[in-house]
Amino acid sequence: MKELWKLYRVFFSIGICTFGGGYAMLSLLQRVIVEQYHWASEEELMDYYAIGQCTPGIIALNTSTFIGYKYKKLPGAITATLGFLSPSILIIVLIAAFMTNYASLPVVNHAFAGIRICVCALILDAVLKLGKKSIVDKSSVIIFLVVVGLAAFTNISTILLVIAAGIAGYLIYYVMGSKRA
Repeated sequence: MKELWKLYRVFFSIGICTFGGGYAMLSLLQRVIVEQYHWASEEELMDYYAIGQCTPGIIALNTSTFIGYKYKKLPGAITATLGFLSPSILIIVLIAAFMTNYASLPVVNHAFAGIRICVCALILDAVLKLGKKSIVDKSSVIIFLVVVGLAAFTNISTILLVIAAGIAGYLIYYVMGSKRA
């Protein structure tokens, strides 16, 4: 029970600090889950994140659920999910109560502009960390460049891009026998 409470507290603190969605959360998850608590390796975290991207629902929530399941099976999955959701529910209720009265104030608009800038920085940090671990050879560079190009210049669903990249990775590394650096 003590470990489940710890799991709840950790994911509550992640949930309360995660502004900007799942991509912004990746850097924080890497520091807390991988480096501080060692509940998952960086590779496992990237795998959970990729699966969370492909499954229905919120990426950050799906990833939290996968990590909780790995750590403490079904009770861990439920606990991590509730821990991650709790701050969002509290914050949404508070914002909804006050937003209608204060949304037009310049100070509120400026605060949100600052938050958006911070979210961009957090996403860039996550991209750089993931890139260092994931883009390790010519094949991974090609997959990366193709996906970035398609994401930037087409309207192809990100889900389809993730699935296609997974298939390409499988074909390159297992079927064709490419050796990873």
